[in-house]
Amino acid sequence: MVKSYYSAWLLGLMSVIFSLPVAASESSLTNLHSTESSLGVVAIVIFVIAYGLVIAEEFIHLRKSKPVLLAAGAIWVLVALLGNQVEHGNEIVEAALNHNLLEYSALLLFLLTAMIYVNAMTERGIFEALRSWLIKKGYSYRKLFWITGFLAFFISPIADNLTTALLMGSVVLAVGSDKPKFVSLSFINIVVAANAGGAFSPFGDITTLMVWQSGHVDFFGFFALFIPSVVNFLVPALIMVFAIPTGLPESSSAAVAVKKGGFVVCGLFVATIATAVCFEQLLHLPPFLGMMTGLSYLFFFSYYLKLHDKKENPGISEFNIFNKVAQAEWDTLFFFFGVIFCVGGLGTMGYLAEVSEMVYGGWGPTVANIVAGLFSAVVDNIPVMFAILSMSPEMDVSQWLLVTLTAGVGGSLLSVGSAAGVALMGQSKGNYTFFGHMRWSWAIALGYIASIYTHLLING
Repeated sequence: MVKSYYSAWLLGLMSVIFSLPVAASESSLTNLHSTESSLGVVAIVIFVIAYGLVIAEEFIHLRKSKPVLLAAGAIWVLVALLGNQVEHGNEIVEAALNHNLLEYSALLLFLLTAMIYVNAMTERGIFEALRSWLIKKGYSYRKLFWITGFLAFFISPIADNLTTALLMGSVVLAVGSDKPKFVSLSFINIVVAANAGGAFSPFGDITTLMVWQSGHVDFFGFFALFIPSVVNFLVPALIMVFAIPTGLPESSSAAVAVKKGGFVVCGLFVATIATAVCFEQLLHLPPFLGMMTGLSYLFFFSYYLKLHDKKENPGISEFNIFNKVAQAEWDTLFFFFGVIFCVGGLGTMGYLAEVSEMVYGGWGPTVANIVAGLFSAVVDNIPVMFAILSMSPEMDVSQWLLVTLTAGVGGSLLSVGSAAGVALMGQSKGNYTFFGHMRWSWAIALGYIASIYTHLLING
């Protein structure tokens, strides 16, 4: 169960430029302007129902990709019907479909590469070795609270918040399964730390990657969020640590060795990320092309491992890279398809343009971006950021960094507000729950407010 999550929702994993679908050159329209039609209302209802099922995934056990895939198809049927009623409507619909398909293709290739790498590292025992090393050290409960929190904060910018949270969560469960309060508080701390750590790196969270790919903030500009992210993590942690039980957990002498080539795979993953960054920063090529180039590094190394295993250990199962492709989190990949086409369809109807004018034109960018973060505690931050980038409001770099921060850390306010929280609820065996997290939402909210103030003070 845990290993299947390791491949999902990777930070540094999306290469997609989100903007409103453009119309054909013959038309001055940028969307169908059909928000007042009955078909437009039906599209909104379909989307709300589908996303309600996504939010309830933990309780109804219906995979999140299923409702959004169906909703995407239904919404585009309505878009096509509306396109027949508008001048140049068919051209607008065709341009929008091509745009969304192009962006999803880039996403698919980028995300699939990262998932394959994480599965390869899992198979080589990298994550298990780190977990066993921490368990053997025999730290106190409070030290483990801080260690797992800081590790989550600093690993998530490179890996992603979900993988990081599950790794640190397995450590907490291994040493404190008999201390439910320790598990609950540590899991809350890990969720907050992983989400905060992912906010200051373009590869740390899917939303930061979206903003980077859109061109609103350059690669190194995100590091201006480092101090606000630290504040977001430390404020609730300093409050919760006093509720952590004292004493020492039982240490374990069990050790897990990394398989041959495990550290090489880690190095190749770093090289792949560097390749993607160089492609974008130096050559102005899409990062997914750099990721696919980096995937070839792993393909060649897997060929070497295959030859070595056949020679040194005949009869033992060989390392097969295409098994890692099969183990990719396809539910996540299909979910992103549904999200992109659902929101893209609503944008083609004109809803995003109206919301942008009402929210960013009426409230102003600061208030709108703070509210977007609060909204992401209920609705996943992916469609929230997708919608904002599709609206493409006029904002300076400071405001784009603000919405990156709030969308990234706002999900920490509730356990269902981020992939890390949802995954840890499933991992905790009842020790970490929605209401257990909500008891400390006030402390997390203080961190949320403090991080926004710090950002505006430093970068505003």
